Order: sequence, then structure tokens, then C-alpha cells
Amino acid sequence: KYSYDCIIPFSGGKDSTYTLQWALLQGFEIIVLSSIVPRYDYSMLYHRPVEKLLRLQSISLGIPLELEYLDNLEEELTVLRRLLLRVKQEYGIRAVFAGALLSDYQRMRFSLICEELGLKSFTPLWRIDQVKYMRELVENRVKFMLLSINTYGLPKKFLGKVLDVRDVEEIIICARRYGFNPAFEGGEAETLVVDTPFFAQRLVVNGHVVEKGPYEAVFIIEDAFLAPKNTNCDLLG
Repeated sequence: KYSYDCIIPFSGGKDSTYTLQWALLQGFEIIVLSSIVPRYDYSMLYHRPVEKLLRLQSISLGIPLELEYLDNLEEELTVLRRLLLRVKQEYGIRAVFAGALLSDYQRMRFSLICEELGLKSFTPLWRIDQVKYMRELVENRVKFMLLSINTYGLPKKFLGKVLDVRDVEEIIICARRYGFNPAFEGGEAETLVVDTPFFAQRLVVNGHVVEKGPYEAVFIIEDAFLAPKNTNCDLLG
């Protein structure tokens, strides 16, 4: 293990989860997950995770979770600073791994606050080829589904479905045809990871799709629980 303890800003989606997996495989000691939960829509800096799902993922990973809630757009950086300072003091962390892919807005703000607090900042997925990245996710057994779609050309049939290799290839084809980012870095979709090699149990979710517009829909989760990986408890949607 590396000599300093680390934190992952964790949303429960594919990017933060794969960043976590990458860091663990490289031998870093991830001692705490952190998440900021906005209570409003369309944050430029944060996804809007579901607290219950975060807590289930935390249990499956065996890593504690620290939360802060955000009510005001103008306080996004203040709350991030407060959360990182708190976990630095409580857990003695010395480094932060963030799952930024292409957003300079996100990466610069995380990096500046980490520098201010004396924390090392790592973004191992930064500028990764987006098509290669999507294929790499499924190749490395990161199982995820789409919770929302907000773009023209991305089929709504993928909502609530754990994506396989064929699904990812279809998304890549659609992205080329309609011009959206295949890894959804432009906000085209939000994801939820239900299993990885580092999960002790898999996450099972039940829900339904709600149409919000011609190119916008969400998967509403009605129930979620952890189940052993060797059972046949199907994912429903």
C-alpha cells in the first residue's frame, strides 16, 4: 500500500466507482468515501446521488461514507471545502482521487481546493479516450445502468438495464451518429454501478421509467437492496 490514506469523492456512478477500482488496484489505501448531495436539479459540479444507494454501495465496499447536503448553488465550493476539511481531520487523509473525465470546470475546482487544504489530487481518468473507456468498464466487470437520459439519440430502453458489451457498442454507434459524448461527460445520462469486483455483494434495484420529454426520461427506483453475488435474484426495471 502507498504511504498516504486517500478519499474518493463518490457519486455511485461509473466514473467515481472506476476511479476507486483503479486506485485500489494500484495499491492505494482508500479509507473513506465522500459525497455531496444537492437538493436541487442541474448542478454543474455534482451529480445528484440517492443517499440510500450510496449507503448500500458503501456497505458492499466495506468503506465508510461521509455526506454533506447542499441547498444552494452558490455554496457548492464552500460545502466541498467543508467536507474535505472534515474528512482530513477525522480520517487523516492526504490524497483525493476524483473521477473527472473531460470537465475542466470540475477538475480545476477540485484541484484548487485540494491544494488549499494541503491534499494531493489525482484524476486517473482525465482525458481518457471516451470510447475506449466505455469498453474498458465492461471488460473490467464494472456493471452499471442508466438512471437518466437527457439527450437526443440515446435509446430510452437502456434505462434501468445493466449494460453489457452489446449495449455499450450500440451506445457508441449512437454517439457517433447523433453527436453526443459516448461516456456521457456532457450530462447526457447519469449512471448507477450495481456491481464491481470490489463489491462484496451486488446491488439489486427495482423501479420504473418516467418520460419527462421527447429526449428525456428517468428511471425511478422503488426499492434497492444488497444480495449475494451467487444468487439468481434478477435486476428488475
